Amino acid sequence: MTHDHDLVLRPTPAQTEAALNPPPGRTGGDLVVETLAGLGATTVFGLPGQHALGMFDALRRSDLRYIGLRVENNAGFAADAYGRITGEAAPLLLSTGPGALTSLAALQEAAAASAPVLAISSQVPTAGLGGGRHGYLHELPDQAASFRGVVKSVHTVRTQSQIPSAIEAAWKSALSAPHGPVWVEIPQDVLLARTAIPVVTGGDAFPEELPPRPELTAVAADLLSKADRPAIIAGGGVIRADASKKLRQLAETLQAPVVTTPGGKGAFPWTHPLSLQSWIEDRHTTDFLQDADVLLVVGSGLGELSSNYHTFKPRGRVIQIEADLGKLESNHPALGIHADARLALQALLETVSERQDPTAPERVRATLSKVAERISAQELTLEQEVLASVRKALPADSPSFWDMTILAYWAWSAFDAKGPNHMHSAQGAGGLGYAFPAALGAAVADPTRPVLAVSGDGGALYSIAELATARQYGLNVTWLIIDDGGYGILREYMTDAFGEASATELTRPDYVALAESFGVPGVRTTPENLEQDLAKQLASPGPSVVLLPAVLRMFAPTHLD
Repeated sequence: MTHDHDLVLRPTPAQTEAALNPPPGRTGGDLVVETLAGLGATTVFGLPGQHALGMFDALRRSDLRYIGLRVENNAGFAADAYGRITGEAAPLLLSTGPGALTSLAALQEAAAASAPVLAISSQVPTAGLGGGRHGYLHELPDQAASFRGVVKSVHTVRTQSQIPSAIEAAWKSALSAPHGPVWVEIPQDVLLARTAIPVVTGGDAFPEELPPRPELTAVAADLLSKADRPAIIAGGGVIRADASKKLRQLAETLQAPVVTTPGGKGAFPWTHPLSLQSWIEDRHTTDFLQDADVLLVVGSGLGELSSNYHTFKPRGRVIQIEADLGKLESNHPALGIHADARLALQALLETVSERQDPTAPERVRATLSKVAERISAQELTLEQEVLASVRKALPADSPSFWDMTILAYWAWSAFDAKGPNHMHSAQGAGGLGYAFPAALGAAVADPTRPVLAVSGDGGALYSIAELATARQYGLNVTWLIIDDGGYGILREYMTDAFGEASATELTRPDYVALAESFGVPGVRTTPENLEQDLAKQLASPGPSVVLLPAVLRMFAPTHLD
């Protein structure tokens, strides 16, 4: 009798020939790039450094496409976006010590947003591992410790034979639900030494699935089928699981209104009769969700933004579907279902009963009307017009990437993403400088569509160096920079809290002239001309910058009421 675990994949004749007669001059670095290619990678991001030269020399002998950015953190943001757009693990090649540590903020964002990034860093020579003070360049007592609290898994290689298995394990970890960044480190001498190990010709690139427990979905289906006022909160897990169609089917079957979190933008059609859109920071929406007798939360941990800053207090039964075990019931008691959103929604679709509720669309319309009335009473016409101009200028199928800036905060609530996986921001970890390098990564992933990046003038200064990257690779990214003279949202926060702001005002360059010095076209626009100017640049191939001098204000928060 033959058992599944007895089956062994036999090498093809070509693989056997490559194994018996490997090409000369290969090193540990070749094992890295060969493993990546065998797992299906086509593109890598990163920056070279002295300890990592073995990897970068091997790239020259491979078919992998290398996209080099100017700052390691920006390379991490680019890999993050590439992973979000493609659903693949995006390799990020880094050097030891300062180079590796500079990527930490980007990896924190990838972890918070569940973006699959495969970071591979060099290390000091093997003799320097173990925490001693040997005085090697870039030496840290324990480099991996700096990443262990940020990434999903850490893999330290000590010999060349460990390289393929370590990278394959990290690849699977990055792509297993919940997705996330992982860390592999390889000593300099292991990367540089000649290798007699055969050419790596393949790998198991399939991560393990995370199905729901059937007894839990049976209870959830029964609760939803018998509910009087069911509602759904859809988070980023729906996007990552490619489960938007299943979400819509379930909502229509149950006649359950749906609100999407900032990370779940586009998971449900914006103009659908059951769509509460994304006004999750609004008290009227919060009240609506609190009134649900059964609330289904899919792919969200109900964190700060998704709970209207923890003022959301559900009165009904909560069902939470979440792939990240640490987020399950972390903020509210629930029927917790640890599962991939797609598999869990499919299980519910197979077991729920159809509901009839002609009042649901009317209750949605009434809530959205209350939200609109609240916003219109605050005299925020400029902000709404600017956001509307961006939406009109941006093609419906183009992705957009938003920095932590006032217009992005508006977009979390008021921007129609026009589809799943189209709108991304740094709201996971909340760091500055995300938008432009992330947009570059998205343009590498799909060069057929223009990509929009939106930054404030403060956040833009984090990423100016990447104008050179955009020009070098001719990437189709239009960068909208809104210049309000400093850190606008912090200015507003401090003025509201303390009566005046400090440390928020900035001396800025002439962004248009600066862009042109990189060979990137730039245009200064006005709110009245924004739609036309932005559309023109988005329609032009290659990178461009659109500068909008404007002071925007936030709508009043409701969590302080």
